[in-house]
Amino acid sequence: MKESEIKKLLEEFEKGKISKSNFIRKIKISPYENLEFARVDYHRKIRIGIPEVIFCGGKSLQQISEIIERMIQNKHPVLATRVDEKIARGLKRKFPQGDYNSKARTFVIKESKKRKKKAGKYLVSIISAGTSDMPVAEEARETLEFLGVPANCVYDVGVAGLHRFLGEEKKLESAKVLIVVAGMEGALASVVGGLYNKPIIAVPTSIGYGTSFSGLSPLLSMLNACSSGITVVNIDNGFGAACAAFRIIRTMKEDDEDSDL
Repeated sequence: MKESEIKKLLEEFEKGKISKSNFIRKIKISPYENLEFARVDYHRKIRIGIPEVIFCGGKSLQQISEIIERMIQNKHPVLATRVDEKIARGLKRKFPQGDYNSKARTFVIKESKKRKKKAGKYLVSIISAGTSDMPVAEEARETLEFLGVPANCVYDVGVAGLHRFLGEEKKLESAKVLIVVAGMEGALASVVGGLYNKPIIAVPTSIGYGTSFSGLSPLLSMLNACSSGITVVNIDNGFGAACAAFRIIRTMKEDDEDSDL
């Protein structure tokens, strides 16, 4: 249930259009729904501004489908992450209106009436060090789009050819928050932190050779960055980076004006 729906429900109760018992019942059943294997949290968006998202790792097609069906019935937005190709094929059969991004491994059912956000004052830039880091960067982009935050992407601008990154200054200056995605030694986050006075969210990836230890090396590099004030999320966690960026952007908007973001 959205905040606007709660307000409408309250107005209907105040005008006598619905009874007290019916009002209580509707509010009471809305916070979450127990499906035995999952408890779908319909009030998360009201509490923190971010609706519940389905993490598909370890879940069966049947479980994911049932959660999506309940979300649709309750007019809840749908984003599923870590969706492999096999699960995606099953979801497309059941929910042909959904969009699957094979690189990001996300499945989204967009709200039909949701207006497209224009790139403008509250923009996030997503920077990837290498092309191999793109799946994590794309997960961040898809999540931001789902949350209604415009994003631009600057891919393959790592420290092995820093001139490529320096050529994107105009695009990066327009952003309020920067997400930096890097594997190998993860140096790009510290470089960006030394050049820009914006909130920076660093995402280490599992891309790299032997002693990168599946993302541990870039994670430790980012945590020990010489550039101070960099936020670091977990390895390959593009979704978490996008949610962190959303919280920052949402606070900026609330400080500037009353907003429904």
